[in-house]
Amino acid sequence: MPIRKFLFLLLFFGFFQNAQSQTDSSKAQPNEDNTVYNSTGIELKPEFPGGLSKFYQFISQNFNTPNISGIKGKVLISFVIEKDGSITDIKVLNDIGFGCGQEAVRVLKKCPNWTPAEQYGKKVRCAFVLPINIESP
Repeated sequence: MPIRKFLFLLLFFGFFQNAQSQTDSSKAQPNEDNTVYNSTGIELKPEFPGGLSKFYQFISQNFNTPNISGIKGKVLISFVIEKDGSITDIKVLNDIGFGCGQEAVRVLKKCPNWTPAEQYGKKVRCAFVLPINIESP
């Protein structure tokens, strides 16, 4: 199975993982909801321009796997889709080394803005956990 197809399938099945809700009160304005919602319980999920298949394609086309034979494992990344659709709070939760975690962060930083999530008719922050499986020949 080609690596890109394998990566796509693993991204597809692991994309909607549970993420922990949190509140960032340092940026809060009066009556502003800065809760980070879990993607599994949100009314209207955020959407990458062109849909999830385009997101997987974006990750696959932009992720540079290290040119080291025998690398195999999962990089786990968490991030937040903000109310304006930008990606923030990118964190490497599990790294297999060889610069793979840094590469995942680099790719997500160049990601275009998403259509933000909505809850009760208002734009909200939404957390995601993204597993990226890496396998080099």
